[in-house]
Amino acid sequence: MSDKPQWLIREDAGIPVLVALSLRQLLGIRAPDDLPSLRGLETRQPDALDATDDLESQWRDYWDMTVEPRAHRSEVPLDLVDGFDTLVALPTTGAEELRDAVTPHSASVLRYAQDAHNRYVDSVSSSGGAYRAYASAIAEFEREAGRRAHSFELNVQVLPFSQRGIWWIGALSVAVTDGLRRDVVAFDAAMRPVIAELA
Repeated sequence: MSDKPQWLIREDAGIPVLVALSLRQLLGIRAPDDLPSLRGLETRQPDALDATDDLESQWRDYWDMTVEPRAHRSEVPLDLVDGFDTLVALPTTGAEELRDAVTPHSASVLRYAQDAHNRYVDSVSSSGGAYRAYASAIAEFEREAGRRAHSFELNVQVLPFSQRGIWWIGALSVAVTDGLRRDVVAFDAAMRPVIAELA
């Protein structure tokens, strides 16, 4: 068995993540405050009633379970929400307001999420594998740090945000704008602090 450090990076434009962010936008939920809105999806008008604290809190729990399900397990059983296939499961108790609020949006949200995911898949297949981008950032980190990178795990969600950038969305998860992901040099530079944090 090798003692060599291992790193595992998973990249996707996950449909469950896209669904959760679409619902956030359509319900007028502001948390997490630093995440921008998604392009090509209506944004709830500022003069609309603000999401209640309960709704925002319930969405936040659902978001954490969606982004890093192993780290955020529900204390009560989960139940699938009608209209979302197997993509949205909410706690059987404590998420009633969120369940009622999301149900009317199922068709439009699923269509948006599937289209965004398909665009990501097409861009990856046309640009080749993601491995090189991360290997380059890790090699640069190792040169700067003067040591091998420690073993680490990272989940990268490539999303159609309206602003360019990279954001932590979990302990081992970041979201990056699709435009930044396609810019090899800028993406490499943006990934370095993330790699340094984990490795």
